[in-house]
Amino acid sequence: MRVVLTLILLTALAWADTFKLYLKEGGYHSVTEYKVLEDRVRYYSTERGDWEEIPLELVDLKKTEGERKARVEAEKKDAAIEDAEEKFDRAMKREIGRIPVDSGVYFVENDKVLEVKTAEMKMRGDKKRSFLKAMSPLPIISNKAVLELPGDNSAVSVTDPVQNFYFRIANVQRFSIVRLKPGKGVREVAVWTRQPVTNLVSFEMDLVEVFRQQLSDDLYKVWPTKPLTPGEYAMVQYAEGEGEIQIWDFRVLAKN
Repeated sequence: MRVVLTLILLTALAWADTFKLYLKEGGYHSVTEYKVLEDRVRYYSTERGDWEEIPLELVDLKKTEGERKARVEAEKKDAAIEDAEEKFDRAMKREIGRIPVDSGVYFVENDKVLEVKTAEMKMRGDKKRSFLKAMSPLPIISNKAVLELPGDNSAVSVTDPVQNFYFRIANVQRFSIVRLKPGKGVREVAVWTRQPVTNLVSFEMDLVEVFRQQLSDDLYKVWPTKPLTPGEYAMVQYAEGEGEIQIWDFRVLAKN
């Protein structure tokens, strides 16, 4: 029985907090605790597994306690960082989990997830308009054309000028927020240009500078670096060269 208790005690002491009891001559003892008793220091040595004593005048208590304090502070800091990281990971999982798995653009308002529908586009070239299918190469009708959205205003509106948008994307292409140009019954998205000889397509758009954060393989969070002024905007995914483009329009309202 005594042997078992001894093994238990030794195991507990091995896992106890070990620190250095520094000596003024430069060495140290590895200990788990110590007490100052008048003119001597009593400590538990982890090297010999027993209590020992040493004259107080040989011990550098200032260095010993300074290092112990620094160690405690470092452990507290590490624990706080670990706790913050765990909270961040939990919050991130909740944020990702609430966004639908279907491709598209979403935002959260009043703790409710709302979807921004894909916009119906028109292409105006030589004063003629034709409807376009989303994310398909644009028909080559001229060297330059204008992409428009019908109507003066989007059906989707937000009041936060730095609104977060969640973009669930099937195929990774270029994407950003675009400021739309108002017209007569339409909103201009971009000027479409076909390069001679190569037939490669480029888009001229009023791009808004944004932050992009990848939350998962197919999910991005997008928000403007500066507050958006009231007006018409769109999230745009596009592939220059091939001329593919897809648009999700929204309106930023002025705050009362």
